[in-house]
Amino acid sequence: MSSAMAPVKPSSTAGPKEVELILVKEQNGVQFTSSALVSPSGQTHPSGEERETWGKKIDFLLSVIGFAVDLANVWRFPYLCYKNGGGAFLVPYLFFMVIAGMPLFSMELALGQYNREGAAGVWKICPIFKGVGFTVILISLYVGFYYNVIIAWALFYLFSSFSGELPWIHCNNTWNSPNCSDLNSTLLNDTYKTTPALEYFERGVLHLHESSGIDDLGLPRWQLTSCLAVVIVVLYFSLWKGVKTSGKVWIEAATQICFSLGVGFGVLIAFSSYNKFSNNCYRDAIITSSINSLTSFFSGFVIFSFLGYMSHKHNVALDKVATDGPGLVFIIYPEAIATLPGSSVWAVIFFIMLLTLGIDSAMGGMESVITGLTDEFKFLHKHRELFTLFIVVFTFLISLICVTNGGIYVFTLLDHFAAGTSILFGVLIEAIGISWFYGVDRFSDDIQEMIGQRPGLYWRLCWKFVSPCFLLFMVVVSFATFNPPKYGSYYFPTWATMVGWCLSISSMIMVPLYAFYKFCSLPGSFCDVSISYFKILYQDESSQVTFISAVLLQIVTKQLHSKKE
Repeated sequence: MSSAMAPVKPSSTAGPKEVELILVKEQNGVQFTSSALVSPSGQTHPSGEERETWGKKIDFLLSVIGFAVDLANVWRFPYLCYKNGGGAFLVPYLFFMVIAGMPLFSMELALGQYNREGAAGVWKICPIFKGVGFTVILISLYVGFYYNVIIAWALFYLFSSFSGELPWIHCNNTWNSPNCSDLNSTLLNDTYKTTPALEYFERGVLHLHESSGIDDLGLPRWQLTSCLAVVIVVLYFSLWKGVKTSGKVWIEAATQICFSLGVGFGVLIAFSSYNKFSNNCYRDAIITSSINSLTSFFSGFVIFSFLGYMSHKHNVALDKVATDGPGLVFIIYPEAIATLPGSSVWAVIFFIMLLTLGIDSAMGGMESVITGLTDEFKFLHKHRELFTLFIVVFTFLISLICVTNGGIYVFTLLDHFAAGTSILFGVLIEAIGISWFYGVDRFSDDIQEMIGQRPGLYWRLCWKFVSPCFLLFMVVVSFATFNPPKYGSYYFPTWATMVGWCLSISSMIMVPLYAFYKFCSLPGSFCDVSISYFKILYQDESSQVTFISAVLLQIVTKQLHSKKE
């Protein structure tokens, strides 16, 4: 059997080029490869329709900034600063921002803008890495399961703030325990005393006292379920039409960079895929990452003043009031606001701010899932509204687990495992796929085609060497320094930790699974691959990806031959 295929000449038309690996089987049974650069005609969607773009440039910038500047800036960054030496934490934070945050941020923006596809579809440039697209889509989906619950809590607090007296000021409420001590008391250095704000959150809102642990969740609370339903409805009507309408110190600094900037969630790729082809994505990356960091610094200044005030007021050490996660936003902040004149007004303003921060980020995460899947599976694009409805309803049903009596335990488990090591792993694979398989030179050519100039030496070195090495180190360290999750004094049982790891691995495993599928789908067998790959690919300087892929195939072939012998 003999077959031949004429090479496709690269088109000079401005637009994304897809690298196609063509296998040609000769009579002697040896498979050869050649590569072709295919330029799609026009800026069209895979379904054949013209791809929509942002109505105005400012729409894109505000959407990306809205996603990047989220609740992590308000509660996670200040706490990490305090826990890891205050100003000393800024050294690794700024260092990682320069060598990894900004380069990877700009890489994702350029990748999405050039290829005009979602998180999975962009990997047409190197199909063997498409699994990482599904990895980031799953991470965004998992984060949505609990992130929407935070917005529901903020909405619940907002409704509670419309009262003459805030409900977390005194201990004379039905949910309070005998250990509750009013805000005016200075006896909180007593281990057994609790504040009205703490009891309002854990007993009045969550009803945590009615659960003994993660194995005793109970039924969803109807008040929180109603708030969650409102959030889901708002998200649906914001997304259904598309973008037209919408050491340990070091590992924590690295994770904060990825989580806060939004690298590795597929959101930046999804948003930038709707940009005009000639948009200056470099400028957008610098503007957005700078605003994000400045917002984090400003939040830190404000929060430390709150924490210092509460520490002095209750006559306790600062570490007794400094806390991470929802405790900072729904306990410490409300307690401090309650001491201000006109506290109800300030509470309303504060929780409206939380809602806007949360909704923007939640929209970005869901857009990543929707765009990534509709671009990959063409039939979904024709039914975007129904598919969006399916995603938000599915998210709502899973999120109901987090609004039960013991829902905070599920929330903590998801927060610990959904986007920790897995997001570092996903960004690592992205960096390797772009820099070493697709090639930094080719990627730089793509950027030059869009904005008229090639990236500087700093960007190319970070993409090819600095960022991948840094991310690889961070992934190894994150595994080596793993700490089991806990909520307050409650330690999760072993089975719960195992479930969390299964959740984390379920997204990461998409990379090797899809790569294995891609190898198995090639015509012929691995044993048919010979050294002829190298001869024909070495002459094809335009395709670094095919060369490296052939090297990998050759290694696999040698291993298979050695086993047979």
